[in-house]
Amino acid sequence: MGEVLVLMEGIEKTFPGVHALKDCRFELRTGEVHALVGENGAGKSTLMKVLTGVYAKDAGRILYKGKEVDIPNPKAAQDLGIAIIHQELHLMPHLTVAQNIFIGREPRKGARFLLDDKQINQDAQVLLDTMNLDLDPKARVRDLTVAKQQMVEIVRALSFNSEVLIMDEPTSVLTGAEIDELFRIIRELRSRGVGIVHISHRMEELKQISDRVTVLRDGRYIDTVATQQVSIDKIISMMVGQEIYETARTAPLAGQSEVVLEVKNLNRGREIVDVSFKLHKGEILGFAGLVGAGRTEVARAIFGADPTDSGKIYVRGKEVQIRTPNDAVRHSIGYLSEDRRRYGLMPTMDVETNIIAATLERFTGFLGWVDKSGGSAAAKDCVADLSIRTPSLQQQVRYLSGGNQQKVVVGKWLVRDCDILIFDEPTRGIDVGAKSEVYRLLNGLAESGKAIIMISSELPEILRMSHRIIVMCEGRITGELDASEANQELILQYATRRESMARQ
Repeated sequence: MGEVLVLMEGIEKTFPGVHALKDCRFELRTGEVHALVGENGAGKSTLMKVLTGVYAKDAGRILYKGKEVDIPNPKAAQDLGIAIIHQELHLMPHLTVAQNIFIGREPRKGARFLLDDKQINQDAQVLLDTMNLDLDPKARVRDLTVAKQQMVEIVRALSFNSEVLIMDEPTSVLTGAEIDELFRIIRELRSRGVGIVHISHRMEELKQISDRVTVLRDGRYIDTVATQQVSIDKIISMMVGQEIYETARTAPLAGQSEVVLEVKNLNRGREIVDVSFKLHKGEILGFAGLVGAGRTEVARAIFGADPTDSGKIYVRGKEVQIRTPNDAVRHSIGYLSEDRRRYGLMPTMDVETNIIAATLERFTGFLGWVDKSGGSAAAKDCVADLSIRTPSLQQQVRYLSGGNQQKVVVGKWLVRDCDILIFDEPTRGIDVGAKSEVYRLLNGLAESGKAIIMISSELPEILRMSHRIIVMCEGRITGELDASEANQELILQYATRRESMARQ
């Protein structure tokens, strides 16, 4: 590691009702991958938004290359050479790779109001070649995988000659091979002297890619340690302030319980091909597979969010027609989307409204009068049961941490009291402490008789939580395993085979 690039000392930041950062510090050196970890709400994103000019600090100082600097806005950070790649990518899907890289800085020709597309593509190709990336500058971003879109974000950031690159949950939606490619690029950048801040909840990644780890808790700086000199358990302990264990498996399913959901021969183009399965009362049914396997497509079809070409759905033995999410909810099916901000929440509405959104008719009386006291009581109980951290029920959801936003979505369906719950990537973007809470929640729901479909890209999570596991590849079910016989190698074998294998 080289000289100090960034030094943040005594950083304070307060929002209405929340002291987000309290005397925080952070140091980044040239040629270093520095992991920034902590539970949701620990202050990681807030600290990085201060560094990138999104938020103004209330106190403290920032030194960049040894000189104290003021960063009043993102443009000032960009001019200094500080760039951030957010968890939710900020690309324009209808534009090409090259156009996204140089948006707002396009070379022009003629009367200066004409874009020089040839030059844009040539300049983009030079940058792509520099990073050894196999991307076509002329390709539309909407046609790229999420992993390749992320590469476009990285190249765009580097096109500003950035010396500091902040990556917020960069591996959350990537496959193993895609993560390997990302890590190759990160190591290449490190070798060139770029300082990289790596924010992640995947503890197993820390040993693979980071040089040092800084831990935040409740808005405070806890410690900075060399990655290779500390155990993952110790890092987790610093994050949560206590020893925590995620390894408890779900309890065995007692007997052959009632089938509450049955899907027969479900089809939708190439995304869903002849999918059939059963879900039992009190069961957690895991859906595994690589990105693009069709797991989310199946969930959305069952919930009525996407149309199907053919197939039948039975709830408690009776065939039902589910053409819209409203139909699904009427049949007691709830769906927690993998994209909570887009499909699960109303970010500008308050916590209470979001929690009772799926149950409004319960709190609506004659002539449409809303029973505010009843809704508030239900929301208050939900906040307490799920330990949702919020200053009040009236706080806008967009101001909550990612983990607490996820809990609000879960709470919405718990208040609705759905019998069948589909959880799509329920712990994505959630810290280890919140993960344990979600695991306990899922086990508790199953023990109370709820039937749960859990889609997850994390194989240890699938193995830990599922009674049975269904594996998909290219829209098909290629394997069905009992938890007692499943392991990561077997799941991956099924996940990479297109043709259906014999089911257990």
